[in-house]
Amino acid sequence: MLYFVKLVLQRFRMYHTKHILRQSLLHLIMLSKKKISVGGRLYLSDIALFLGGNISISMSKEVLKRVVISKKCLDSVSSKEIIYGVNTGFGPMAQTYIRPPKQQELQYNLVRSHAVGQGAPLDRRFVRVMMLLRLHTLAQGFSGVSPGVLYGLKDFIEKDIVPVVFEHGSVGASGDLVQLAHIALALIGEGEVFMEGKRVKTSVALKKHKLKPIKLTSRDGLALINGTSAMTAISAINIIEGEQLAALATTSSALLFEIVGANIENIHPLISRVRPHKGQSETAKLLGTLLKGSRLIKNRTHRALPAAGSEDTSPLEKVVQEIYSLRCAPQIIGPVVDTLAFAKEITETEINSVTDNPIISPKHGVLHSGNFHGDYVALEMDKLKIAVTKLSLLLERQINFLCNPRLNGILPPFVTQGTPGLDLGFQGLQFVATSNAAENQALSTPMSVHSIPTNNDNQDIVSMGTNAAFMTNTVIENTYQIQAILCAAILQAVDYLGIKRELGKGTRHAYEMMRRIFPFFKKDYPLLYADITALSGEIKRLAIRRYQHP
Repeated sequence: MLYFVKLVLQRFRMYHTKHILRQSLLHLIMLSKKKISVGGRLYLSDIALFLGGNISISMSKEVLKRVVISKKCLDSVSSKEIIYGVNTGFGPMAQTYIRPPKQQELQYNLVRSHAVGQGAPLDRRFVRVMMLLRLHTLAQGFSGVSPGVLYGLKDFIEKDIVPVVFEHGSVGASGDLVQLAHIALALIGEGEVFMEGKRVKTSVALKKHKLKPIKLTSRDGLALINGTSAMTAISAINIIEGEQLAALATTSSALLFEIVGANIENIHPLISRVRPHKGQSETAKLLGTLLKGSRLIKNRTHRALPAAGSEDTSPLEKVVQEIYSLRCAPQIIGPVVDTLAFAKEITETEINSVTDNPIISPKHGVLHSGNFHGDYVALEMDKLKIAVTKLSLLLERQINFLCNPRLNGILPPFVTQGTPGLDLGFQGLQFVATSNAAENQALSTPMSVHSIPTNNDNQDIVSMGTNAAFMTNTVIENTYQIQAILCAAILQAVDYLGIKRELGKGTRHAYEMMRRIFPFFKKDYPLLYADITALSGEIKRLAIRRYQHP
């Protein structure tokens, strides 16, 4: 805490403005937040804070009280009535009545039978957010779950025990059964987990941390696996990283404006006023902010006509307007910003929803429904996937603009700083960018329309939301790599032209930040790929920090 106080005072002394002091205090407050409360309302900023690590989970007495009440309600009703997944089989076998002596075994069988995911293990950040969101859903008090289940999830999160969960398996209806079953499998002491960077048996991790497996009762197994927590977790991360991509694309576009001495008319306020889309307006404003103080941007509002007596078709000395990948940056990035904003609204609603079946309410009893169906997430991820793909195409064209001297007229081929022909600069990296953009195009086919009936036709229309979220994440990852290549090419172009000191305040800050990560190079060298990877990773990590400290 003392460090943060010093930080505030330092900034105050440096800038001597109420605004900066206010921002510093907000920064202090956010950094000092160490707990996330479940059962109330979570935002994407909470998810970003969670991804930053060093987090404890808070469950209020009120949360635990309503969980206990919901459990008592379920037990009372299930002793008198047929309730799906408590005293019946699952899916098309729901017509089978399960008597009390076998009901606990039923919950274990459900988890074991569905923990059958295939493919590569998921990144730990996905799984950790899945656990957080499942805990948050159960804490709403509509699942009839035992309190011990919540404490089990809480212990796994806080002790950084991450179940091994696999990519393939969900159809996004009845929720993310397969992925969530692997989490449940670990909670009952079976399966595998990642602990301290190693893949080990769950029993080993429990023993080290002096934890016991949870005991499944009533519908605990079903409550753990029935819902959209997996697809929603991936979607939340996609949006956090996607918003950073849009900001980075705006920043790199501003730097490109300066490299070519673009026309400030491109972002004149009137342009957005007569076409008042919020995303376009915000992007244009950010471009203006980044370019403030620039000595490179041109203002050619009043252009002189050619001299008298010249030919009727004489070429103009100045470019009247730039190519689309520069001039239309607000109009291309803007729709991406708007798509992200709507996806954020839907995702935050889903984060704070109860996606169980059935819903257990002391007031209304047991309600069988379809809240587990993932179309809200699926459709938003399909839209976001298309939007980010379009963004990647913009970035790829901007790379091509820098690499092609016939287009830019001021840079050597492939922005090489050495001897053109002998040194190849960004020639190979342009192939990577083009390859990634092409893959994004192929992945942009909407997944939500690929419903295939399953579960003996019980699940006769499904969302494919988890697949959509995974594909969107791949598109985002590909686009970060393209963005890193573009940023590196921009850095080289700025140095080749010697315009660093003429950059705007915002663009110069971005240049210096990225230059600390990616080194200047004149001759081709073997670790170029590693430096691009490092730059891509760092600008992606900025997404979390941006959300934590806006």
